Amino acid sequence: MAVDRLCRSSHSVEVTPALIAARASLARGGHVYADGVAVVWVTGNSGTGKSTVCGVLRARGYVALDADEDGFSRWIDRAKGEVVMDPPYPVPGGWLDRYGWAIVRERVETLVEESRFRIAFLCGSAENEADIRDLFDAVVCLVINEDTLRHRLATRTTNPFGQHPEELAAALKWNPRMRAIYESRGATVIDAAKPVTEVVDSVIDAVQELRGGA
Repeated sequence: MAVDRLCRSSHSVEVTPALIAARASLARGGHVYADGVAVVWVTGNSGTGKSTVCGVLRARGYVALDADEDGFSRWIDRAKGEVVMDPPYPVPGGWLDRYGWAIVRERVETLVEESRFRIAFLCGSAENEADIRDLFDAVVCLVINEDTLRHRLATRTTNPFGQHPEELAAALKWNPRMRAIYESRGATVIDAAKPVTEVVDSVIDAVQELRGGA
């Protein structure tokens, strides 16, 4: 989860420069041939480096979108099913028990349609992942140990999420569960405590293996 989720109106769809660039890249052919693998979901707990991996994939010429930054997700009130227009930050105690970060299926469907012949990476996490899992051709989960998680959340400067007790508790709660959950779903699990270049290499290698080593 990211702090700017709490600072931005979740109702409107923002067309970001990354989204514009991704669509242009897909229109002219993208970076690699899909050969049956079109959209890859790169997920993981807060602090595992999803946004960093997304940025490196873009730098290498791949179509990569950040589900948080590029308008795929929004806060919802679980009790009412309504979009939260002005979420508080920092969140008060118990707020995350009622409100959740959800991805919009229609946005992912559009990406799938635009990516029929070229690979696109969508990087993020959402509690309603089950609603969109069928749209992905491959899932990669980034995992890190608790010490690394604590250090990253405490020291990162690009995103203060996790520095507030309520947020840190949520991240620590989910961290030990991630590997088992995603292994049981057949996802490729990658140790994201390694240097980011190695992590990105592993993400790309995993997709190439699914494509038969092409």
